[in-house]
Amino acid sequence: MAIIISKNGKNAVRVEKSSFDKEDFLQQYIYENPESIPLYDIKEDIQLLILAREFPTHSGPIDALGIDKDGEIYIVETKLFRNPDKRTVIAQALDYGAALWKHSGDFSQFIASLDMAVSKTFDTTLIAKLREFFELSEEEVAMLLENVRQNLSEGAFRFVVLMDQLDDRLKDLVIYVNQNSQFDVYAVEFEYYKHETQEIIIPKIFGAEVKKEMAVSSSNSQRKKWTEEELLSFAKRELSSDAFAGFNKIFSFSKQYADSVSLGTGTTRGSFGPVFEKICPRTIFTLRTNGLLSLNFAWLNRSETAEIFRSKYFERMKEVGFQLEDADIERYPTFQPDEWLPRVEKFLSVISEMLEGAAS
Repeated sequence: MAIIISKNGKNAVRVEKSSFDKEDFLQQYIYENPESIPLYDIKEDIQLLILAREFPTHSGPIDALGIDKDGEIYIVETKLFRNPDKRTVIAQALDYGAALWKHSGDFSQFIASLDMAVSKTFDTTLIAKLREFFELSEEEVAMLLENVRQNLSEGAFRFVVLMDQLDDRLKDLVIYVNQNSQFDVYAVEFEYYKHETQEIIIPKIFGAEVKKEMAVSSSNSQRKKWTEEELLSFAKRELSSDAFAGFNKIFSFSKQYADSVSLGTGTTRGSFGPVFEKICPRTIFTLRTNGLLSLNFAWLNRSETAEIFRSKYFERMKEVGFQLEDADIERYPTFQPDEWLPRVEKFLSVISEMLEGAAS
């Protein structure tokens, strides 16, 4: 295929389709021009912020890692057509997703890694970049990060594979995966033309229409409204008997002492967190049905009362035995059941003491 370039209707020039010489060039181009990925065919008014390039995982570096304003996580991989079997890129993308999902056990470390990448590239902090790019308030950034944490915990990623040419087998695989799983996989074909100093990129996304049709006929794409009964039933199925007993104990404590208990909206896993209005209108911790417990220090900053509580809460949790670094007071450190379960009695006892102190 060729395109015709002219100026003011004259001097027309025929430009033949070119090819990307190196994957690194395509990676860098996408990193600097994320708007060239036609994600607007997936979701209207979308803005994609590429936070990291060559993001490290146990399965190797992810070419580019990005998020949108809703906290959706995008794993972007660039592959040129010379790859002999284009279908392997889907398997590789899913492998990266599995490796990234492991970060859900330590969300604070995941955020620290992103913060380091943002600092290196943009010379600012992750929080500042999110506020600037998406034009958000501090509270809206906190909600965005909570959505990121929820998606990471659920392994809910959007895989975007970029190539200079797609073949029919890859297209068939994308359709099959999108129709028969909860994964969102998109293949993007880039037609590349170069004329003198000008570059022309024509992107075409494949797989978006499948997901749109599924979204109309299925509620899986929507956030779920959990009931207490569903939350406990799901946790009982997911956790060991000991872990569920601890889960239930923390839930009962929250029901008894909190002003309200906020239930999460995850599509595949539930969560809850207690709200103590005299301290902060946000939850002081979150416990998920897969057993992950997050201490929400970063949320306790809306008032002087909240900040005073946060400082004491942070120190007392170290006394309980949670391994915390100084920087965690600005994060949401997350712990596996084997880390919090032996400390559950002391954990609840300390929170009870702190609540009595805050009330006096």
